[in-house]
Amino acid sequence: MVETRCVLSFAGKYAVVGLSQPREVGTFQGLPLDEKLTKAGAAPRCGLMVIDTETGDTLHWLRIEGIVEELYDVIVLPGVKRPMSLGFQSDEIHRIITIGDDE
Repeated sequence: MVETRCVLSFAGKYAVVGLSQPREVGTFQGLPLDEKLTKAGAAPRCGLMVIDTETGDTLHWLRIEGIVEELYDVIVLPGVKRPMSLGFQSDEIHRIITIGDDE
């Protein structure tokens, strides 16, 4: 089965859409999306799109390449200017995220 995932969050009139590459899970294939991508000469991608919900226009997009192929959630953080993503396989997460008191 080819499993695709799309996640969504809103900021005012804008939709922030997370895109994931298909995951090969079994024998279910041949989705209409596969045909559309082939006709357009395009490939599935992982990334983010910002869409104006009033016009349907894509205003911005970000393609994520490399080890990340799936996004599990998208959230808008009002007032945050430079968010970042942390992995669990480096010690960086221990220096940045704290939960509760150290006492």
